[in-house]
Amino acid sequence: MSRWQPNARHRLEQAALELFAEKGFSATTVPEITARAGLTTRTFFRHFRDKREVIFGGEEMYERAAELLVELPASDGPAALIGDGLSAIAEARFEGRRAEIRQRRGIIARDDALRERDLRKRAALCEALRTGFVRRGIGALPARLLAETSVTVLYTAVDEWLARDDDRPLSDLIRETLDALRTSIE
Repeated sequence: MSRWQPNARHRLEQAALELFAEKGFSATTVPEITARAGLTTRTFFRHFRDKREVIFGGEEMYERAAELLVELPASDGPAALIGDGLSAIAEARFEGRRAEIRQRRGIIARDDALRERDLRKRAALCEALRTGFVRRGIGALPARLLAETSVTVLYTAVDEWLARDDDRPLSDLIRETLDALRTSIE
């Protein structure tokens, strides 16, 4: 193997996702991933702490989510803020990655430990959003309610988006899901 090969992280992710889909997450080893990617185990651990991180990525999304909320201009109220904030998150994190995210969600759905980790990641996103709402000057209880609602709307919209085969952007489904929630509680 050469000392340096381009796109190592991407190649490792692709190899891992293929193997997870073929063999299952638990049955796949890091040496199998690196062999398929044509890289070394050392290279894998330079990019990822463990193979779960291939599925979930780093923690940078959470801080970025809070920053996006703070950066949004003043809105017409909490529902508009949720819609604008989630649309910004969708554009930054999801758009153009539907097939990959669909594959990742399928892998998570088939593994108990990954489902548990997914719940922890959702809780971390909720806490980041709560922090973002508080930094916007929203009180503690309303910020918590807005964060919990935002996560529910986001994951519901993502599930709908992944189930579709059309070209609708996730941000449209976020707004549709938020409208459905608003209609349900009014």
